[in-house]
Amino acid sequence: MSQEIEKVKVLIIGSGPAGYTAAIYAARAGMKPVLYTGGQPGGQLTITTDVENYPGYPDGIMGPEMMEDFKKQAERFGTDIRYGLVTQVDFTLRPHKVTVDDQIEIQAETVIISTGASAKWLGLESENRLNGRGVSACAVCDGFFFRGQEVAIVGAGDTACEEASYLANICSKVYMIVRKSEMRASQIMQNRVKNNPKIEILWNSETEEILGEEEVTGVKVLNNKTGEIREIAISGFFVAIGHQPNTEIFRKFIDMDEAGYIKTIPGTTKTNVEGVFACGDAQDNVYRQAVTAAGTGCMAALDAERFLAAHELH
Repeated sequence: MSQEIEKVKVLIIGSGPAGYTAAIYAARAGMKPVLYTGGQPGGQLTITTDVENYPGYPDGIMGPEMMEDFKKQAERFGTDIRYGLVTQVDFTLRPHKVTVDDQIEIQAETVIISTGASAKWLGLESENRLNGRGVSACAVCDGFFFRGQEVAIVGAGDTACEEASYLANICSKVYMIVRKSEMRASQIMQNRVKNNPKIEILWNSETEEILGEEEVTGVKVLNNKTGEIREIAISGFFVAIGHQPNTEIFRKFIDMDEAGYIKTIPGTTKTNVEGVFACGDAQDNVYRQAVTAAGTGCMAALDAERFLAAHELH
């Protein structure tokens, strides 16, 4: 295997709002960042339709179009954006070694990890087909489009309860599909959904199929105790069974929590490895919004700039 070795000051891994914002700041600071887009250029927003909650877009914008704007802005200031997948890293010594597509080796003085997190899905054909047409993995992002309508949400943890409560504020009714006869959410969150008259919990229930041709019109729910199948008319279907951070490749070197989210020093984007910074959903399991990801992307670039200056590498 022949390897080309390239040296860079700032290497950004991932291309959602966090990665592109880090690139904008790093490029404007003259750090000549190189950004690898990863397997899903633009991140989760590329599978989001209307984005109405990002400041500066008064009429809303389509997710893919917004990410194209971010990309153009990063390129305008000189970011070297490349398509490729980081397949191996070695953070033992500086400069840090990163291998792309198993063949290109890069030595980076600083690395910004912005690989994001992927929503976990049920794995249904109908879920995939209707994704973005009534099926969503983010109630806070997309619930507004279903105001005054009946919707369903699947999940049994704190996030599912929080999103069900959020949806109940704007929708006429929320069906909460729970696989077992109990939830794993904290008691306070369970009480909140159980006491909300607009939320109907369907215990011992599993989603058989999401109904609709062009958009969601209903859901087929199986009661796994009785075997009864029920069809419910809804216009929105939300999946809240968790997210998986795309961080496995860094596990050997970077401190993470049990779910795989990268631990950063509070108030910074610094990881346990000097010169390696993490931003966006790869390290945020709480907010997971485009605007917060962009904010931490800015922080990561500033942290990297200060690190280079302190080591006289700027």
